[in-house]
Amino acid sequence: MTLTPAPASIQRATVERYLELINSGTAEAIAALYTADATVEDPAGTPPKVGRAAIADFYEGAAALDCTTTLLTYRESGQTAAFHFRVSTKLPDSTVDVSPIDVMTFDKDGNITSMKAIFSEGDYEIK
Repeated sequence: MTLTPAPASIQRATVERYLELINSGTAEAIAALYTADATVEDPAGTPPKVGRAAIADFYEGAAALDCTTTLLTYRESGQTAAFHFRVSTKLPDSTVDVSPIDVMTFDKDGNITSMKAIFSEGDYEIK
């Protein structure tokens, strides 16, 4: 008996697009993945950024950096996904890696309704 892989979910497709846009997208393109009233806590526990305009402002700094993302682990249940990934940011004299775990919730169309990034200062590695 041959098992065929399950098709990628709409949430996974959104997560993969999110990671692509962190690599080479604009802040506006990243914010467009979110619902109009979405929230972002990055890192978790900080005051949430609410709405697409605030989310675009938040991602403006990241969009200007030379980053590469790698998806390490992905899990989903219902309208929630958690994923562990690495962001490598090239600086003039070094590379900084951080591997957060993001937890996202989605609406029925796969738009992000909330995101919490779980990491701390001790999770950075400078090469």
